Amino acid sequence: MTLIILTLVGATGLIATWSGAFDPNNPDQDGSIAFFYLLEQLPAWTVGIVLVMVVSLSTAAFDSFQSAMVSTASNDLFRNKINVRWIRVAVVAIIFPVVVLALKAPSILQIYLISDLVSASTIPVLVLGLNDRFYWWRGFEVVVGGLGGILTVFIFGTIYFGSALQGAKLILLEQGLYGNDWSAFGAFVAAPVGGVLWGFGALAIRLLYQFSLAKYKGTRFDALDRPAYLDDADRVDGEGEYAGSDEIHEDAQDGLVTVDHKGKFF
Repeated sequence: MTLIILTLVGATGLIATWSGAFDPNNPDQDGSIAFFYLLEQLPAWTVGIVLVMVVSLSTAAFDSFQSAMVSTASNDLFRNKINVRWIRVAVVAIIFPVVVLALKAPSILQIYLISDLVSASTIPVLVLGLNDRFYWWRGFEVVVGGLGGILTVFIFGTIYFGSALQGAKLILLEQGLYGNDWSAFGAFVAAPVGGVLWGFGALAIRLLYQFSLAKYKGTRFDALDRPAYLDDADRVDGEGEYAGSDEIHEDAQDGLVTVDHKGKFF
């Protein structure tokens, strides 16, 4: 069912062109809204179905964002030390300025593209840390890599356009995906590649600093030591990193769940 729906939705641009509702040679028509040109030629009951589906999609996406904000703030930001009810109240309060910003934004597609660009910069360096083989990867590399990916987009844009201002605007993707050049494509290539390179650069700097500090203090350099939980005798070979039952503590009255071992930032 999902495959059928995605295929139909993805083919609407082709159908719009095939039916003549959208003319690629017409400079007054925007290819990004070819579906809506097609919708203008369809009967009213079709528009009603599309409207219901769009509202459902927007509601589902918004609900997912809210759930992600609650879980991220509770676990990653406050380390489950604050009752989740207060986190939910804070998320509800944040929604109001978000709605105002969305109403004033020139294009909702641009907001999605900016978030996609940030994800393209951050996700690769984040996923590396989820692999047990990269146990020496730290939060420092993830943060530097994510920010470095965005900076790489700026550097690419500055070189490509020959202007620092245009390089900065490329981060916001003001021209969208339908420009007559390779800037958007280059941005989405530069973000993940640059993020990974910056992440490994941050790794080298961190290890060099910790090695120098260990030499200065006369202590053992342990930044590359394998964590104890990966060498647990009860752990099955090839099993991922999960907290054991003895590491998880629940407080039903306060609604809190805490885990003993956590990843390191530096």
